[in-house]
Amino acid sequence: MSEDNPARRSSRFDDELVGLDPDDPETQAFAEHLDRMQRTGPAFTVEASLRGVADFAEGSNRAGGLRWFVAVLLVCLILLGVLVSAWDTLGNLLDWLAQ
Repeated sequence: MSEDNPARRSSRFDDELVGLDPDDPETQAFAEHLDRMQRTGPAFTVEASLRGVADFAEGSNRAGGLRWFVAVLLVCLILLGVLVSAWDTLGNLLDWLAQ
């Protein structure tokens, strides 16, 4: 079995999953959650940053109500910050070119 298989992943957490059905989707989701919580590795690489963004996106897709709204608001604020920064940089570049 491959490491991406949730049933294979749950075997690493046998102590935490005692008495739970390994074929149950909620048990598999819990095993995936445990896997994400115990994942180690450098967090300063581009791949780790993209993995963090993917985890955020998956978590916000599962969230509902206020948590989903806060996730959307956070993304909108980040995009607004990027747009303001790009606009400011473009304005400074045009001023510099006009001299």
